[in-house]
Amino acid sequence: MKDDDTSGRTEAAEVWDDGLIARRVTETAHLVPVVETRPLRPLPTTPLAYDAPLRSRLDALRELVGLSRTRLDSDTLTEAGRVLDEAAARRRLSGQHTVVAIAGATGSGKSQLFNSLAGVPISETGVRRPTTAAPIACSWSDGAASLIDRLGIPGRLRRRPVHGSDGDTQLRGLVLVDLPDHDSAAVQHREQVDRILALVDAVIWVVDPEKYADAVLHERYLRPMAGHAEVTFVVLNQIDRLPGDAADQVLDDLRRLLDEDGVALGEHGEPGATVLALSALTGDGVGELREALGQFVAERGAAARRVSADVDAAAARLRPVYAASRRPGLSEEAREEFAARLADAMGATAAGEAAERAWLRNANKACGTPWLRLWRWVHVRRESTTGRLPVRAQPDEEATARQRVEQAVRTVADRASAGLPAPWAQAVREAAVRGAQGLPEALDELAARAGLPPGRPPRPGWWPAAVLAQAAMTILQVVGGLWLVGQIIGVMAPNVAVPVLLMVAGIVGGPLVEWSCRIAARGPARRYGLEAERRLREAAAGCGRARVLDPVAAELLRYREVQERYARVTGAGVR
Repeated sequence: MKDDDTSGRTEAAEVWDDGLIARRVTETAHLVPVVETRPLRPLPTTPLAYDAPLRSRLDALRELVGLSRTRLDSDTLTEAGRVLDEAAARRRLSGQHTVVAIAGATGSGKSQLFNSLAGVPISETGVRRPTTAAPIACSWSDGAASLIDRLGIPGRLRRRPVHGSDGDTQLRGLVLVDLPDHDSAAVQHREQVDRILALVDAVIWVVDPEKYADAVLHERYLRPMAGHAEVTFVVLNQIDRLPGDAADQVLDDLRRLLDEDGVALGEHGEPGATVLALSALTGDGVGELREALGQFVAERGAAARRVSADVDAAAARLRPVYAASRRPGLSEEAREEFAARLADAMGATAAGEAAERAWLRNANKACGTPWLRLWRWVHVRRESTTGRLPVRAQPDEEATARQRVEQAVRTVADRASAGLPAPWAQAVREAAVRGAQGLPEALDELAARAGLPPGRPPRPGWWPAAVLAQAAMTILQVVGGLWLVGQIIGVMAPNVAVPVLLMVAGIVGGPLVEWSCRIAARGPARRYGLEAERRLREAAAGCGRARVLDPVAAELLRYREVQERYARVTGAGVR
């Protein structure tokens, strides 16, 4: 029988690396007696399983971080990345165990409460501060070694509770961790507290009647972790020191402070923090805490609730860089105004008017009287002309056109980025500026290609008839004139009326035909000019769309994608 007991202790030692606990890293270490224990029945180490909504939120957060890496600085995404890493790490570990840390200030009695729950003086207590120098773990079942490894607690600081009591079964699956004082004078102690608090599934905050309102506790821990209320216990210890109903008054004031911190209280069946009053010294109220812990551990939901709360906290930190004050996007009116500004800078209106004048000039040339055409030809020959070569824009005109393009780009970028969070607004503006590089030169090339077509403007079907009518009027003038000349030189019989009538008909009919053609040409000329202007405006709109609007739209689409992911992360839509 003795050999069996010895082998049992040896097996337990292999699992937990049992031995003397180093209580303080000092020159004179205090030793804690080794407790004789029986081997524990191991729990099945089934990996933790998250429910579908939490998995969806984690997937959305992962996609959100991936889509945002090129738009946000790494510091902004650090916390979200940490949450994803810790959620993945916790998911690979046991889902049958719940890791609960006991945290508190110096002298709050958390180590005494730790010992009371374990049923054995595992963690050292005393008046010397700080008493707890390193975190100590106590597990109520085997199979939690990997969870404790994740906390970085060495084997010499892992213990087991006394077995055979009701708490053995009631707290099965619990891994309790006693932390150093969060207000310890030793910096390394505070660093250990912060590190482990980010890894455990739940926290028991132990406060005492003197320091329950301590600003460090509320401002550094309780208020920032208000969203973790469902995995938080707040225990008012040392009520044996309070006379009469003073304990109830202090407990009510503690609840008031927690409410001001934004910590939801789990009362009347509502989810939230569990607030209890007890005395670890006398054992008063410890059974109530043990019962609450047992029910909490038996639910096997603390780890998932902790991860969900971490996701909520990460989403809250990211809200300023994802939540827009208005619906992002460019209205059709803004797009049309941008295209119009580019067309104006391109000179589309002036080009259309020039095309209209060119059409009218060709109509006058085709339908005008020969004498008027001859006079114009002589007039043109006498004056220097620029022919069909385009007149070069003056430097100030080119500068004005460039300024108009830049102003149009700035305006559309400001409209597109209005209401966006700063990083995404900057990305939209940068996309617009990149697209604007070389845009004035591209518009000039398009103006040369999409302007007036080479050669003469097209002629309508009635032009040949007008030309024939004008030729007939000219022939009448020539015939009448020759007839009169023949009569003057005596070649033909005298008859002045007929040749004069022919000449008058030709002289009057020629300008009349020309005037009629000019009236008839106004409509086609106007349509020709509008068509030329339309081509230039379409070319300007296409160039602006390809170079500026499409890149801006791509940035806005990317923002909408991350906004959708963010909405999935938070579980609710954002504007």
